Amino acid sequence: MRARTALATAALLALGACATGPSLEDRGQVTAPPGDSRHLTIGSAGFTESDLLAQMYAQLLDQAGYKTSLLTVANRELYEPALESGQIDVVPEYAATLADWLNAKAHGANAPPAGSPDLGTTMKALRALAAPRGLIVLPPGRAVDQNAFAVTAAYARRHHLRTLSDLGASGLKVRLAAGDECVRRPYCAPGLRKVYGIDVTGIDPKGVGTTPAKRAVQEGRDQMVLTTTTDATLDAFGLVLLADDKRLQNADYVVPVVNRSRAGGAGVAKALGRLNDVLTTADLAAMNRQVDSWRRLPADVARAYLKDKGLLR
Repeated sequence: MRARTALATAALLALGACATGPSLEDRGQVTAPPGDSRHLTIGSAGFTESDLLAQMYAQLLDQAGYKTSLLTVANRELYEPALESGQIDVVPEYAATLADWLNAKAHGANAPPAGSPDLGTTMKALRALAAPRGLIVLPPGRAVDQNAFAVTAAYARRHHLRTLSDLGASGLKVRLAAGDECVRRPYCAPGLRKVYGIDVTGIDPKGVGTTPAKRAVQEGRDQMVLTTTTDATLDAFGLVLLADDKRLQNADYVVPVVNRSRAGGAGVAKALGRLNDVLTTADLAAMNRQVDSWRRLPADVARAYLKDKGLLR
């Protein structure tokens, strides 16, 4: 994957002079009709889930009569400008994360967050930020990849825990395996204390959803781990998610984002919209597991899923 990313990055840097997106002085006045290029480049951010989504997008678009190619760029600082310029035409994204990223890009790192736990509010903010950059955010589906917190199944049974509210009400002291930024991030330790009343006694800086972090909880050195809702390996460590019942986490629903001048027409929206009716968070987790644990290729997993759902002939 590193080699693919390096090649893709080099290609983007080499093509930098060929940008076709809106210039800085024209942003905010993108008025040309949406384009419908028949040759589209689908971008992936280089991790398993992004690869799977990019493969599903490509296969659906191929079936709809487009010619597609895939480009992996594991760095939003490169692939988002490439999406604006038309070097990449379509990319899978996450609503709240992209809203906050574009907001910081437009208004500075200290700008108030644009993403929120409410999907409608987040999508409105995201579309307002994307439009001046020549981007269209297509409708979200049901799948969401948010930050999430897991404990061992045995710990949950022993203390009658199903939600983060249950954990707060229990009064249990919790050492949390997470990234070191968890100390200050509002969705992490501060939010767990403020929103749920959880007694977070410390952060074990082992990363977000990493094997060492999960093992620390499995072995009882920590009580909870920060991971994601589509984590494919929780079962292997005997872990279960606690529901975010007060919606601390932002609405990171999966959304396709397209370059307006090249892929903003109804054909792309219709082809990708078919996925919205079927793809769930659990589906994404299951497909991630097939790639990460069973070592299947993302293209094969994506094709099998789409055929099983009746979306591919």
